[in-house]
Amino acid sequence: MTSIPPIYFREPAALPEHFAQAWNERKAEAIAGLFSEDAEFINVVGLWWHDRQAIFKAHDYGLKHIFDHSHLEIRQTKVRELSEDFAIVYSRMRLSGQTAHGMVDQPGVRFNIFSFVVQRREAGWICISAHNTDQIPGKETNVVGPSGDIEAVDYRDQ
Repeated sequence: MTSIPPIYFREPAALPEHFAQAWNERKAEAIAGLFSEDAEFINVVGLWWHDRQAIFKAHDYGLKHIFDHSHLEIRQTKVRELSEDFAIVYSRMRLSGQTAHGMVDQPGVRFNIFSFVVQRREAGWICISAHNTDQIPGKETNVVGPSGDIEAVDYRDQ
């Protein structure tokens, strides 16, 4: 297993742009490099990766098979400083061009929000945790039906 070097950034607000650029260039190693060696990453369906190598492996697969023609665009970024050395970076993003799957020949545009926890180190800032959540317009929560299928729902529509 090849070691992936860390990629430090100058300020917390720069992380989403670095992430999106690496995504759009299909550089899983550059995505993983933005994370500390022992970082945690939870994706939109709750898959949980526990270190830089696992983050690389998941994104390498995803960028080749699920998102091979996708484009990730930053829509909004907000930083909440927790201390001189820690911050949370929230970033609303737009994802287009996901790979077709099953009966869906042209997947629609998705919107998501990332929560990144970043830490200042001697060389710069690095991400220690990330959580990605899809936004589903007009929905409040998910519900699991009798067959085990999950569906986004709005209880106000009952």
